[in-house]
Amino acid sequence: MKKFIVAFDGLRFSESVRDYAIELANQSNAHLVGVFLDDFMHHSYKIYNLITENKNYHAKQKKLEEKDVATRREAVEKFEIACQDAGLQYTVHHDRNAAIQELLHESIYADLLMIDNTETLTAYTEKIPSEFINDLLSQTKCPVLMVPHHFEPIDKVVLLYNGEASSVYAIKMFSYILASLKQKPTEVVSVKGTNDSLHLPDNALMKEFMKRHFSEVSYTILKGSAETKIHTYLKRAGNHTLVVLGAYSRGMISNWLRPSMADMIMKELQVPLFIAHIK
Repeated sequence: MKKFIVAFDGLRFSESVRDYAIELANQSNAHLVGVFLDDFMHHSYKIYNLITENKNYHAKQKKLEEKDVATRREAVEKFEIACQDAGLQYTVHHDRNAAIQELLHESIYADLLMIDNTETLTAYTEKIPSEFINDLLSQTKCPVLMVPHHFEPIDKVVLLYNGEASSVYAIKMFSYILASLKQKPTEVVSVKGTNDSLHLPDNALMKEFMKRHFSEVSYTILKGSAETKIHTYLKRAGNHTLVVLGAYSRGMISNWLRPSMADMIMKELQVPLFIAHIK
């Protein structure tokens, strides 16, 4: 049995990541762990505003903290009820220290980590991807599934491939971890220069590998700028598509599978994104 973990900010509970996690854990017969990041430094309110706007800020802070405790408790209840209704085996973890360190530690002992791609773990609004998500993706010890803030059933899988080991590694991890999705229509998408051939990089080896892992797969070669072509292609594919991507390492330059590609997909497209990179 696989172990999937799903990360939540109990103060801003994401029903979307809960729904993706339950559906995929059910399909994969996985044990699901709800990791509630109850970082003691994270509040629903801003300390600065509390001090400057209210002379009796200690009493006000106490009320706000009690409200946060109740909000977090309600979030756990929502998760537990949904798991019980789905007949899932599940566990709840409360991580009360620094959220990023706690979640990275949890990822050592997980097959897959799922999180809302809008997560910030702050009381402030941040652009997508947030600093928290950037830190998580560059340091995680297991593959991560970033999901949009609105749930859509997955009907298709797109595997982004550029001939680098990192892109093949991501496809391997997806094949092993989310094997139930391999029955969905699956497409390998690669981008090449305008003067290059229409053959996949390492064409024979790649197709030999794919035959052993996917019963039915198609191949698409796009010509031109990778970021532009991928954006246009995935936008046309629709929100029911899951995308597989390798090489999210801030110190790694791996052709066009670089952090900005993942950032663009999270920011501009409402699709689940499976990310795995070789350490």
